[in-house]
Amino acid sequence: MATLEESFPRGGTRKAHKSEKAFQQSVEQDNLFDITTEEESTKRKKSQKGPAKTKKLKIEKRENIKLVKEKFEILTVETLCEGMRILGCVKEVSDLELVISLPNGLKGFVQVTEICDAYTKKLNEQVAQEEPLKDLVRLPELFSPGMLVRCVVSSVGITEKGKKSVKLSLNPRNVNGVLSAEALKPGMLLTGTVSSLEDHGYLVDIGVSGNRAFLPLQKAQEDTRQKNKGAKLKVGQYLNCVIEEVKSSGGVVSLSVGHSEVSTAIATEEQNWTLNNLLPGLVVKGQVQKVTPFGLTVNFLSYFTGLVDFMHLEPKKTGTYFSNQAVRACILFIHPRTRAVRLSLRPVFLQPGRPLTRLSCQHLGAVLDDLPVHGFFNKAGATFKLKDGALAYARFSHLSNSKNVFKPEIFKPGNTHKCRIIDYSPMDELALLSLRTSIIEAQYLSYHDTKPGAVVKGTVLTIKPYGMLVKVGEQIRGLVPPMHLADILMKNPEKKYSVGDEVKCRVLVCDPEAKKLMMTLKKTLVESRLPAITCYADAKPGLQTHGFILRVKDCGCIVKFYNDVQGLVPKHELSAEYIPAPETVFYPGQVMKVVVLNCEPAKERMLLSFKLLSDPEAKKEREGGSQKKRRAVHVGQLVDVKVVEKTEDGLEVAVLPHSIPGFLPIPHLSDHVPNGPLLYHWLQAGDTLHRVLCLQSEGRVLLCRKPALVSAVEGGQDPKSFSEIHPGMLLMGFVKSIKDYGVFVQFPSGLSGLAPKAAMSDKFVTSTSDHFVEGQTVVAKVTNVDEEKQRMLLSLRLSDCTLGDVATTSLLLLSQCLEELQGVRSLMSNRDSVLIQTLAEMTPGMILDLEVQEVLEDGSVVFGGGPVPGLVLRASRYHRAGQEVESGQKKKAVVLNVDMLKLEVHVSLCQDLVNRKHKKLKKGSEYQATVQHLEESFAIASLVETGQLAAFSLTSHLNDTFRFDSEKLQVGQGVSLALKATQPGVTGLILAVEGPAAKRTMRQTRKESETVDEDEESDPALVVGTVKKHTLSIGDMVTGTVKSIKATHVVVTLEDGVIGCIHASNILDDVPVGTSPTSKLKVGKTVTARVIGGRDVKTYKFLPISHPRFIRTIPELSVRPSELEKDGHTALNTHSVSPSEKIKQYQAGQTVTCFLKRYNVVKKWLEVEIAPDIRGRIPLLLTSLSFKVLKHPDKKFRIGQALNATVVGPDSCKAFLCLSLIGPHKLEKGEVAMGRVVKVTPNEGLTVSFPFGKFGRASIFHVSDSYSETPLEDFVPQKIVRCCVLSTAGHVLTLSLRSSRTNPETKSKIEDPEINSIQDIEEGQLLRGYVKAVEPHGVLFSLGPSVVGLARYSHVSQYSPSKKALYSRYLPEGKLLTAKILSLNHKRSLVRLSFLPSDTGKPDVLPASIGLPRLSEEKSEPRQPQVKKQGKRGRLESGSEQERVKKKQKKAGPSEEDDSGVEVYYREGEEEIEEMTVLPKEKPAKLTEVPRLQLSSGFMWDVGLDSLTPALPPRRESSDSEEDEKPHEATLPLTQGLRSRPLIDFSAFPTLSRIEEALMDPRRQPESADDFDRLVLSSPNSSILWLQYMAFHLQATEIEKARAVAERALKTISFREEQEKLNVWVALLNLENMYGSQESLTKVFERAVQYNEPLKVFLHLADIYTKSEKFQEAGELYNRMLKRFRQEKAVWIKYGSFLLGRGQAGASHRVLQRALECLPQKEHVDVIARFAQLEFQLGDKERAKAIFENTLSTYPKRTDVWSVYIDMTIKHGTQKEVRDIFERVIHLSLAPKRMKFFFKRYLDYEKQHGTEKDVQAVKAKALEYVEAKSSVLED
Repeated sequence: MATLEESFPRGGTRKAHKSEKAFQQSVEQDNLFDITTEEESTKRKKSQKGPAKTKKLKIEKRENIKLVKEKFEILTVETLCEGMRILGCVKEVSDLELVISLPNGLKGFVQVTEICDAYTKKLNEQVAQEEPLKDLVRLPELFSPGMLVRCVVSSVGITEKGKKSVKLSLNPRNVNGVLSAEALKPGMLLTGTVSSLEDHGYLVDIGVSGNRAFLPLQKAQEDTRQKNKGAKLKVGQYLNCVIEEVKSSGGVVSLSVGHSEVSTAIATEEQNWTLNNLLPGLVVKGQVQKVTPFGLTVNFLSYFTGLVDFMHLEPKKTGTYFSNQAVRACILFIHPRTRAVRLSLRPVFLQPGRPLTRLSCQHLGAVLDDLPVHGFFNKAGATFKLKDGALAYARFSHLSNSKNVFKPEIFKPGNTHKCRIIDYSPMDELALLSLRTSIIEAQYLSYHDTKPGAVVKGTVLTIKPYGMLVKVGEQIRGLVPPMHLADILMKNPEKKYSVGDEVKCRVLVCDPEAKKLMMTLKKTLVESRLPAITCYADAKPGLQTHGFILRVKDCGCIVKFYNDVQGLVPKHELSAEYIPAPETVFYPGQVMKVVVLNCEPAKERMLLSFKLLSDPEAKKEREGGSQKKRRAVHVGQLVDVKVVEKTEDGLEVAVLPHSIPGFLPIPHLSDHVPNGPLLYHWLQAGDTLHRVLCLQSEGRVLLCRKPALVSAVEGGQDPKSFSEIHPGMLLMGFVKSIKDYGVFVQFPSGLSGLAPKAAMSDKFVTSTSDHFVEGQTVVAKVTNVDEEKQRMLLSLRLSDCTLGDVATTSLLLLSQCLEELQGVRSLMSNRDSVLIQTLAEMTPGMILDLEVQEVLEDGSVVFGGGPVPGLVLRASRYHRAGQEVESGQKKKAVVLNVDMLKLEVHVSLCQDLVNRKHKKLKKGSEYQATVQHLEESFAIASLVETGQLAAFSLTSHLNDTFRFDSEKLQVGQGVSLALKATQPGVTGLILAVEGPAAKRTMRQTRKESETVDEDEESDPALVVGTVKKHTLSIGDMVTGTVKSIKATHVVVTLEDGVIGCIHASNILDDVPVGTSPTSKLKVGKTVTARVIGGRDVKTYKFLPISHPRFIRTIPELSVRPSELEKDGHTALNTHSVSPSEKIKQYQAGQTVTCFLKRYNVVKKWLEVEIAPDIRGRIPLLLTSLSFKVLKHPDKKFRIGQALNATVVGPDSCKAFLCLSLIGPHKLEKGEVAMGRVVKVTPNEGLTVSFPFGKFGRASIFHVSDSYSETPLEDFVPQKIVRCCVLSTAGHVLTLSLRSSRTNPETKSKIEDPEINSIQDIEEGQLLRGYVKAVEPHGVLFSLGPSVVGLARYSHVSQYSPSKKALYSRYLPEGKLLTAKILSLNHKRSLVRLSFLPSDTGKPDVLPASIGLPRLSEEKSEPRQPQVKKQGKRGRLESGSEQERVKKKQKKAGPSEEDDSGVEVYYREGEEEIEEMTVLPKEKPAKLTEVPRLQLSSGFMWDVGLDSLTPALPPRRESSDSEEDEKPHEATLPLTQGLRSRPLIDFSAFPTLSRIEEALMDPRRQPESADDFDRLVLSSPNSSILWLQYMAFHLQATEIEKARAVAERALKTISFREEQEKLNVWVALLNLENMYGSQESLTKVFERAVQYNEPLKVFLHLADIYTKSEKFQEAGELYNRMLKRFRQEKAVWIKYGSFLLGRGQAGASHRVLQRALECLPQKEHVDVIARFAQLEFQLGDKERAKAIFENTLSTYPKRTDVWSVYIDMTIKHGTQKEVRDIFERVIHLSLAPKRMKFFFKRYLDYEKQHGTEKDVQAVKAKALEYVEAKSSVLED
């Protein structure tokens, strides 16, 4: 039985048995579509014998009821399962996926990676290359809607919104994977995809393992000719193919795609199909087995049974089917688990390869009423009958609004419902319906319904950086780009919109095919009632509409409308006035009203204008109407106006009620000049202003709001013509213009007159503009009238123009000003900002609790913690009132004034203002006050008695605007005020008028050195309250009451109201240190005191009793018990001329008791008082030796505290005594003191400053007891350090910061001992030190501040580098090393050292990783005798530099400049020089030579030589890196020899033989013209020799001969040697540039251009100009080059380098832009990279990085650019930046070969600059990369 099952899977038998037929008849009447099929229902059972059969029948009958319910269900998403093969139809195609229509109204998606393996491989290649592949075709070219495809369900997932999504695969491997190679038979119809194109045909992937399918070219062409006009098949193309021939048991098959073969292919029994491998899309012959009202059961391929549901019957034959009828059917799907087969009888499926033609229905979106139900299918859906008789289908989910409210009973056949057609199913040829209310009522159903310009409502789904997604319908989502979120550009859209918000949008663009919808939320566009332009045909000339600016260009603005329609507004149409730079006025996204000027729909061009009155008729109509209305406004009329717009100069307004446009300038808003800008700032569009005066009605209506002019017009004091004006009249007007000779004044009627300079003021007028400003209100007196010429002369003098009592005028002006400010407050309170509303409510006099935020350098304080965050509150230095404040401290402050423009609040901490007294004031009485704040037109003062704030006007007349400096009030000054009110009004201020200026008392101002503390200045009791005379004399006993207690004194009120003062030093006889004597007295306590002196209020000096002003002094009192004894009192010394004489009585070292007054944060000193008239300062550094105290001195020292201090000496200003709390400050040897770092010198040490201008230096050897690689890292200027003085020799001290010196008692471990002389070291000792320099003979190494040793190269490293530059690289100055002392020579002070690992036990100074050869024994041996021989030389080198230079000059002759190249060797005992070894490229000047012309530094022959390609061998090895090249080598003159001079012992040969020998020596230097002639004869093509010959003549000032040599050279050098000739041309150009004229240079240049490659000559001349600093000529030449060689990138790069070298970065950036426009695309990356290099070297490093980053973001795989970027960053960047770039590079996905290159560079870098740990980290990353790569390959 088992074998039988295997051979014949359950599902079919040969013939139906009788018993089975009987069974089928019994179920014939059942609804076919109620059940999911079990295996028994899809296949007929094999006949069984005997009792088994009857038993089975009984069971089936029992189960029958249950099975009937689950019979043929319509296909739903739930019944789909993975692996199900199903026939589908392509419905939509996009670049990344296909939408497939499946049977029964279902839908699935095929991703681009599920087409076939070959196509996926191509996609991966394209992604890896980052460039499009030519042979990779897009999906829309491979698939077209209507194509039938065989699919496999790959997954059924659930989307984010909870809906089920069906993913399908077309990959033949998945579809045909059920077939084996052996099962392939000729005639089978399969689907496959083209996998590759071969010579004679195509390889087709049919997905059968172990098989290769081939489609011959001829067969393919037959088909493609019919379909694609002979086009070739592409990789991934989907084919329906028939197997023609099978070879090798199915290993190879030949295919045919011919239309006739495919469309007639039928699956037959011979092809041995089974239920396992049966494929959808196969056409089979069958026989109707059973007919039901809803479908058929069909028997096919003899063995199998399939179902045809009602949707797939042939429409024309519905109802005519009968049993045993022969039919042709197409397999739709096979269920993999139940093996149920579903078929279709529709003719459209019976011709394979033929696409479906009907893909949509015409009534899509239509709402249909009263549609009758045709049939209901449980959990699947219901069918409805349309009016034309066709069926429509509604899926189960669309039958009700939700599953919870679904009622099956209402879907009985015949019931009617309201539906909407939402889709069309091509597979079923049925319309799909929905009964959901939301869908029926939806405004838009699909993207096709949304039309550009339509206003739609939607719901915010999400807000992203690229815009806001809005849900418009069930399946419609639109994007609102960031530009379109509002009329203005929004930075934080999430603050305005949140998810779920309902929004009203307007459709900008809709692309239904791509399902793209773009919308706008710009309110102006959404609510615009103007016609919308959605196509160019809509744009008729003259049409006005709204659009938005897309781009702003120099030529104008591009304005965009709906549906991508756009037009240009040219520059001249932007505005009535010319706009030079449109980008400054307009911005992208701005909504504008435009008028169409012209439109060409065929060319899609449109011309627009922002000038909306371009239509002449509209213009006339507008002008006519406005003139009529304007007639209604006349000069002198008072009107109400509404603010329309703000401009730079004033307000554009509409005159009510007719909205006539007018203009109100800023100065005309107020009579008070400062109030104009304030009102302008706070007025906004829509505000209404009442009682505004019309000044001019012709043309532009000009308005004025000045109260003085308005009241003058109302009072009739406004003459209308010159006839009404008489001399002596006083008129109210305003300043129209200011000239040097006077001021023109205009009056409300329009008349104007001149006030000459002499009549402008009672004061002398230097400059007219100092006295008045344009627009200012003035009172003018007419002095002269000329009616004929219509002119008048005026006077603005105060003496001529008085309007009455000064006090009354002053009060009126003040009241007006404060009233206007109150009006501004009410405007502010209408604003939305809480901050502005709070400021509007703040008035002077309010007391606030604040927190100190910051103390600024100028002594002012910034507060936080106000009523609202962001509020700026400030107290000036004066208003700090001498209080010590620090961040975070809580303070009470009183508001003085609110600056409504800067939005700042001025506050004061003065205690008298904060703790003001409530005392009854008398109106009209005079009170003393102190000025606290000054505004331009008024001042705020505090009453001395109560502390209340009063305001008084600074001007007494409108014309009274000029003050000399001596007349100006200052903060802190005392004034006398007459109060005009007793209570503060709404402004918070009491109105007052200032009394006579004579009653002002000056605020004491002294030099910085003698400044009186703010504490005293702001003590009103001492400033103003001493007007009362007293009759006291020194020695009198007085009784008084303590009024207040200050830091260092107590204020006492004596009898008769006299104020006295007791200093802290006059309270106790013996003051305990640390206590505060003033705390012994309490406020209100009665004290008995003795008068010991009197202090003058103005000068603060103590006056003698004989002084006439003594009776007006502040009595100085003493309550010391010793003073109160009968005759024990002493008077203060009052006869000293200056404080400096008083402090002379104190000697340095003397101890005194002083009292702390305050800590000066800015100057960093403690201010103290020793006696009432003697002050002192204690610098912070002299207060303690503890860092803790110095960091927070305010915690250690309290105000008023008594301190014991030592006198150090008088301060530099002589007015103060300098004191110290840490004993006498002598800075002697061994003394420990605190200092402040002022300078950090790398590799040298620190400069430290001490009080009183003393400086000291600490060497790097004295910074710590333990040396480090970066000894100065922790030191920054202003850092406090503890120092020990080592030496006081010289004006700069020598210091040590070693803790063993500064804290000897700690006895800390000394890792590196002090080495101050050669006596401190011993042979064999191991010591650490710092590299000083790398010299030619060895490495100089500092062991101490003055001890330097030498390590010869043989003792530096065990390796032998070929280049000495390696030593400089690995042994930079300041490098910390350990050295062993090899030998000491105490006499000569020589120290020989070794760094070898064998001596020090440390690693070699040169790393092994650079792969240098080891120093062999043989090489090092010959060096020994040489060292011995150089004894004296060695001494010279380690001796002082001066001695070395002197000896060289004396013995060797050459100057200091030449000294560097001459090595002089001395022999023992000989003073004369035996031998001179001249190094290459240096030639010492002979002493006997005649002085020659020295070549100017500007004439650098290396301009030509740098780029020479000489015929002679090169002079030296070219260096590997730029660092190796020494700067002087690049600019060596040509006169210096190319080879070194021979070493000749002149005494060994006779003269003649010596000359012969010398002449024969090829290395000999030429010394005469004959020598040079001989040389150029032997090497005629060597440009170097010719150039030397020219230089020889030039040094002898023989210019013509040099020219002649150049001409000879040009004739002699072979024409083949182009480079050599060019070198001579360049030299000739150099010569003419230096010694010739401009004409001669031009001629040579023109010849050079003819005979050489022009570009090279141009570039050389540009270099010559640049090096000789002829920048103008160079610039002109570059401009010529850019025109002639614009395609040469070298020119652009050179010019960019030239500009950057001159610091013209902006010009260089513009050159780069021009270069990119002119050069071909392929050159762009190189040019950009070169410019970035130039920026690194010559310009802005940050910009260079930005250019590189930008380039690499576009071309991330350009390894050459990465490499250059790395090089530049290594040279110019930090280690962190270099590592960051390396980290980015090694994570790129590049070819392994390139990755290896970068890993190697990274490793080399870390070996050179990093630690061992860094090296290991790079190796680990490389290993990780290799492992990852290999695992990918394995996969």
